[in-house]
Amino acid sequence: MAHVNENISPDTPLEYQSGIGRLNIFGFWIFLGAEMALFATIFATFFVLDGHTGGGPLPSELFDLKNTLIMTLLLLTSSFTSGLAIHEMRRNNVKSMIVWIIITLLFGLGFLYMEITEFIHLVHEGATLGTNAFWSGFYFLTGTHGLHVSLGIGWIILIVLQVIKRGLTPDTAKKVFISSLYWHFLDFVWIFVFTGVYLLGLVGS
Repeated sequence: MAHVNENISPDTPLEYQSGIGRLNIFGFWIFLGAEMALFATIFATFFVLDGHTGGGPLPSELFDLKNTLIMTLLLLTSSFTSGLAIHEMRRNNVKSMIVWIIITLLFGLGFLYMEITEFIHLVHEGATLGTNAFWSGFYFLTGTHGLHVSLGIGWIILIVLQVIKRGLTPDTAKKVFISSLYWHFLDFVWIFVFTGVYLLGLVGS
């Protein structure tokens, strides 16, 4: 169990009030750096394959800008509600915090539903993983991001259950804060997916 440092200022956020909490948060920033390197590598692979669309439909023929904008809006809004959850956590308002987390998860589930629906539509139109290099890169990049979103939703649900069971402590607050960092990171990555994959795919093919 994490112990609160008696020398910590009362104004210090709950998640930073234990030494292990501060170390965990610092370590998670390092982990996010590794995740950034992972996605940078996948993006580089995608851009190498971009333009290799022989033998299959072009992205400009299949991408639906309206659908993608809705997906983007869902994720960006979920980032905002995740921030509201942290705000309520720091006010020690557990019920409001959980409500905002649930809303965040619902936005995330909405995003996943639309992404899976898009994949089904693309496959139906002849754009499968094996159609050509472009679509292989597309599914690898967007699928990796979608998998991270799915794992994030499951992880956050487990954290919420811990908060309900144990209450808001430096340890559970640390976990809520770290999961929020992770969620913001996924939204940040999606901005690059939206611009580098969808927008360029619509205007560049």
